[in-house]
Amino acid sequence: MDFDSACADLVDGLVDAGRIDRPATERALRAVPRHEFVPTSCREAAYQDRPLPIGEGQTISAPHMVAMMSDLFAPDPGDRILEIGTGCGYHAAVTAELVDDTVYSVEVEPALADRARDRFDRLGYDVRVRVGDGFDGWPAEAPYDGAYLTCAPESTPGPVVEQVRPGARIIAPVGRGRQELVRLTRRADGGVDRSRHGGVRFVPMRSPDS
Repeated sequence: MDFDSACADLVDGLVDAGRIDRPATERALRAVPRHEFVPTSCREAAYQDRPLPIGEGQTISAPHMVAMMSDLFAPDPGDRILEIGTGCGYHAAVTAELVDDTVYSVEVEPALADRARDRFDRLGYDVRVRVGDGFDGWPAEAPYDGAYLTCAPESTPGPVVEQVRPGARIIAPVGRGRQELVRLTRRADGGVDRSRHGGVRFVPMRSPDS
């Protein structure tokens, strides 16, 4: 299979359908080889616009959803970013294409974290992965210029909000059962402004002992 052509066709289709707004997002999706982030058995479907299983009961998000979240997030090149939910590493790789600094990612499943680290090392992405509880964020590396979640909590974890700078954005799918994608912007007083961006379906966020 010609993965380069398949990737180009996928991104062309997302652009034509109005699914990508920012040129930086388009360039990032063209640059990341999605087929490297899915199991061998799924590689021929890697450039279809749909989620795929990656093991441990988890999935890789559909490309249009990664594009939408990246557009809403809109990081600046010099930003330090926190990701909650490494999964296979695809979304973090897209983010790494958008920023020049390290991406810090927390994953609850040790097996997924190990495989993601191997991919980042092999493909040359500046992403650090910590195995732990995403509800706690990664306080040792805070503060961050933005954060996003690739799994759905009932409400955005307070520690993640506290670990981003005033003015920073947090993108998260939120809810149990019915989920919606939200963008939070942290205010200088510690509160947040919220905007809603439609219904979504993500794997639930969980702690290591759940």
